[in-house]
Amino acid sequence: MRNLKVARRYAKALLLLGREDGQAEIYRTQMEGFVSVLQNSPDLASALHNPIHPVAVRRAVLDAVLERLNPAPVTTSFLRLLFDKGRILYLPDIARLYGELADELKGIARARLITAVDLPDETAEQIRQGLGRMTGKEVVLAVEKDPALIGGVVARIGDLVLDGSVRTQLHNLKESLKRSEAV
Repeated sequence: MRNLKVARRYAKALLLLGREDGQAEIYRTQMEGFVSVLQNSPDLASALHNPIHPVAVRRAVLDAVLERLNPAPVTTSFLRLLFDKGRILYLPDIARLYGELADELKGIARARLITAVDLPDETAEQIRQGLGRMTGKEVVLAVEKDPALIGGVVARIGDLVLDGSVRTQLHNLKESLKRSEAV
């Protein structure tokens, strides 16, 4: 839990800078890109994180990666600060939280729509628009297929879950029947 508090603090700080200079989306893209590089290269991530390597060597690795990626000066300074403070391990959480905060700043809500079968694009668009009206935000919808739902859909926006799946309805019916038998 502490890690998320730390990550949120750093994400907010970077977002404040991005809001001031109008580069919030660039910082998002660069942070996500750096995280992707680390995730796709476990050896590189280990070279940055593993305390078995001397700090000077790990810092040289970071500098080499930054030189190659050539991010904005603020992103470079931010990543070096994370390294210097021993927080580079939190970068995936920082980048994720930064993205969420940047979306919030732009009035965007990201939603997952899980369906039992493939939905026509028009239906997914109608659901997206309905979720947008409900939240008052522009909704970016990711559609997934899960045949275990049997039928219906489940929509998730942050902590809000709208479950209209047949699986859940059957489960609720089963629980209701159990309670009736117990009386």
